[in-house]
Amino acid sequence: MIRLHHSPSSASMAPQIVLEALGWPHELVPVDTQAGQQRSEEFLKLNPNGRVPVLEWNGQVIFETAAICWHLAEQAPEAGLIPAIGDPLRPQALKWMMWLTNTLQSDLILHFYPGRWSQTEAGAAEVRQQATARVNAALFQVQDQLQAQAAAGQPWFLGDRFSILDVYVFMLCRWTRHFDHPARGYPGIAPFLKHMLAQPCVDRVMRQQALPQPWV
Repeated sequence: MIRLHHSPSSASMAPQIVLEALGWPHELVPVDTQAGQQRSEEFLKLNPNGRVPVLEWNGQVIFETAAICWHLAEQAPEAGLIPAIGDPLRPQALKWMMWLTNTLQSDLILHFYPGRWSQTEAGAAEVRQQATARVNAALFQVQDQLQAQAAAGQPWFLGDRFSILDVYVFMLCRWTRHFDHPARGYPGIAPFLKHMLAQPCVDRVMRQQALPQPWV
């Protein structure tokens, strides 16, 4: 049994989309993060960090969004959601996944939770301001990659193949939807987001989570 512990509109969206793309039966276990359920004794046994998502897979427990997505993709090489070992695109996939998690996602977390890094209101405001500036700069890198692929007639982040990178980029771009300069406002990113929303696996997850508009 595959069980994904998730919370709507959180980092659990990416593995949920991957599961839908693979078409595998799975159980969604809701975690009420607003009520602090992720800090319950039961949940902390699964993830001592107290965060979603968590994947239960054949007796194993896996946390960290990128790790879950990568693991799921590797279990179905025929789906092509990550390049195979030996494929020249595999190092690029690994590079971009690490960058997305360690750079863009990290700065998004700083933007949303600046109080974790400062005990004063003024300090938190400075943390958020600097993080937001770095997010905006990172989105230009995302745009450059997408525009380079589009110029070559390739619709996806890595080229002609839909991959977990597309899912991850989509999720992080979504998080900027209420920014002064959201990802959808970047001319090189907007077509990609529209293309992603047209994918059945994405549409199903957005509707399952009953998310309000705008979706991106």
